[in-house]
Amino acid sequence: AMGIVPAPFDCALVTRSLKTLALRMKKHNTNAMEVATFLEGHPRVLQVLHPGLESHPHHKLMKQQTAGHSGIMSVYIDGGRTQSENFLKALKVFILAESLGGYESLAEIPSIMTHASIPEEIRRELKIT
Repeated sequence: AMGIVPAPFDCALVTRSLKTLALRMKKHNTNAMEVATFLEGHPRVLQVLHPGLESHPHHKLMKQQTAGHSGIMSVYIDGGRTQSENFLKALKVFILAESLGGYESLAEIPSIMTHASIPEEIRRELKIT
C-alpha cells in the first residue's frame, strides 16, 4: 500500500502478526545477546556495542527505561578494514547489506557503505570505521 492509509490485506497481516510480537521480540533479544556475548569474548574483537551488555556505556540507563533491547550492535574487529571485510565474507547467516527496515540479519562496514560520503577525517573523529 502507498500513503497513510494501509490496504485491507496489510491491516490483516498486522493484526495477525501483533499476536506473536512479544514472543518474537523476546527471541530477538535473546538471540542478539547470544551473538553480542560471543563476539565480546572473541580474541579478534576489540569492542562490541550493544545496550544489553553490561560493558555498554548506557547499559544501566537501558535497564531503567526499557524491558528489552535491540538486535542492532556495533562490532569493532581487530585489524581494520581488511579483517572486517574477511569477517563479513565468512558469515553464513548474516548477509552484507544496509537497511533497518527488514527482518533479515544484516552486516555492513559503515565507512564504505552507509557513511561513505562523510569525509574520512570526520569519520575518524566520530569513530566510524
